[in-house]
Amino acid sequence: MGEEGRRGGSTEDGDVGPGQQFMHYVIMEDLIDKLKLLSYEERFLKSLGFKPLSRHYFAIPTNPGEQFFLFTSLCGWLINQCGNKFDMPEEYDDPNATIANIITEVRTIGASVDFPPAKLKPGYGEHCIYVVDKLADEALIKVGFKWDKPVYPEEELEEEAAIEDDVELTLEKVEDEIMEEDDIEEEESFMDLEGLGNLQNKRETQDSSRPEEIMLSNTDANQWKLEVERVTPSLKVHIRTDNKDWRTHVDQMHQHKEGIESALSETKVGYLDKLHKEISRTLEKIASREKYINNQLEHHLQEFRGVQDSLAEIKEQYRQASGGVTERTRALAEISEDLERVKQEMEERGSSMTDGSPLVKIKQALQRLKNEVTQMDVRIGVLEHSLMQAKLRDKNNLQKDLNRTVEEDEGYNFNTY
Repeated sequence: MGEEGRRGGSTEDGDVGPGQQFMHYVIMEDLIDKLKLLSYEERFLKSLGFKPLSRHYFAIPTNPGEQFFLFTSLCGWLINQCGNKFDMPEEYDDPNATIANIITEVRTIGASVDFPPAKLKPGYGEHCIYVVDKLADEALIKVGFKWDKPVYPEEELEEEAAIEDDVELTLEKVEDEIMEEDDIEEEESFMDLEGLGNLQNKRETQDSSRPEEIMLSNTDANQWKLEVERVTPSLKVHIRTDNKDWRTHVDQMHQHKEGIESALSETKVGYLDKLHKEISRTLEKIASREKYINNQLEHHLQEFRGVQDSLAEIKEQYRQASGGVTERTRALAEISEDLERVKQEMEERGSSMTDGSPLVKIKQALQRLKNEVTQMDVRIGVLEHSLMQAKLRDKNNLQKDLNRTVEEDEGYNFNTY
């Protein structure tokens, strides 16, 4: 069976039987035997102060916290037994890190881990059993343990009474005799005419030789009984018993059943019935006492219920008041933050007002502005002067051009006349 099947993994319904879901119980029982071979009770449990594990400890959930601690501690101990150095996990260690380290060590020994680490967190189940079983196998290999071949006990034949060999009949002889008798019966079933004639002649002869008087026996009864007792052991058929014969098992079952019924009847009459009566009487006393106590405490119980109701109302009022206080506390915190911010701004402005350095800076800036304005005025004056000179120069040039033109016109007119 594969590893998936041993872990009770999901397989097709046609490949596994209905008992597959209980396979991890069988593996857990084998695991306990392997741990006992490793002396885990003395070398592991004694240091932790725990009792020996039950046959199905990791197969069923009992105490998840204790089971997870024992699972991780047992894995750490087995890993150290395998020859690998592994720090024993503590109670407050990170479970995810511990499981990851254990899975790494399991893969190191060559075992396949095809399930998520979360399957090991509960501390019980088929996957936890699988991990511990693989580590136990590896630890047994490391310590040099080898499984011996099974030794089957030899079947002992029952001692038989000492009887002469020539008188003892075996089963084969009995069968041969039975077969011979069957053959004789088959032969007699056919009609033999010759034999019938001989039989008729024989009957006539017997009739003729029949005595006329009644024959009396002279045998002694006591001697006859002694002879019968002497010959009886020789006439017994002794068949060798086979331990595998179902008849033997049926007889044993009937014997055991009779023994159990007799022992159970004695136990039932002597102890169980008496114990049942005592338990019934004790239960009746407990019920009557409980009823009496309930009647006596009824008034106090009613008061207690009333006090519980009042306590619930007070808790509800306290919860509502606490909610209002929380809201107001949050509003107060916001207002305090705004107040601190305003105070800080006021302090900054006050410090800036009392400080003379900004005023000096302003005066210096004004002085620089005045100087720059004066320089600009000078530049503007220079530019205006330059512009005026340019205009005058242009005007003089224009006037000269006009005068030259007029003089040329007057000279032309004079020459004409």
